[in-house]
Amino acid sequence: MLQTPTRRQLAVRLPRLIVGLVLFGFGVAIMVVANLGLSPWEVLHQGISRRTGISIGTISVITGIAVLLLWIPLRQRIGIGTLLNVMLIGPVIDASLWLLPAEIETLWLRWVLMFGGTAIIAIGTGIYIGVGLGPGPRDGLMTGLASRGINVGLARVGIEIAVLVIGYFLGGTVGIGTLVFAFGVGPLVAIFLPMFAMKPIYRYEEKDPGKFEGAL
Repeated sequence: MLQTPTRRQLAVRLPRLIVGLVLFGFGVAIMVVANLGLSPWEVLHQGISRRTGISIGTISVITGIAVLLLWIPLRQRIGIGTLLNVMLIGPVIDASLWLLPAEIETLWLRWVLMFGGTAIIAIGTGIYIGVGLGPGPRDGLMTGLASRGINVGLARVGIEIAVLVIGYFLGGTVGIGTLVFAFGVGPLVAIFLPMFAMKPIYRYEEKDPGKFEGAL
């Protein structure tokens, strides 16, 4: 269960959380510009965006809020990191797309952006998960299902295949970048997360089940 961090803990962790989320949003925007395929959730966001005319970043925020509503029956606890994940990544995506060129014709540069975007997303993920201020809404959905007895791997695969298929039929970009993200981001996060991980804010003590010890 998530606990409320102290001001001192927030002072140390909040700037790192924001950096991680900004990197994540910027990485998504780079992959959009590369136009070689997006992650499953971004395929869905882009597909809805193309159908509605609403920006992909705004769709990301709306989808995040909708996913959070699914946490209610799963009894997941929302952290500061969860809320900032929902509210910050989308605007960063839109701002980055406004700054970046709308279209790049040079194929090799698009490949560089696709691989670079995946790497930046992995770094951002390692940073924002590592601060321990709450999972993103989509990650929390999967762990919530796992806490109800559903295999977390099956839950993740099932959800991501579903959003990928829906996003594809809505017009989202599926391509080699989708495969690169699917098979590459996990191993990259496994590398970066230990580099940026901080001690848990609250550590469970086996000798005293009711006691949590604060830490930076």
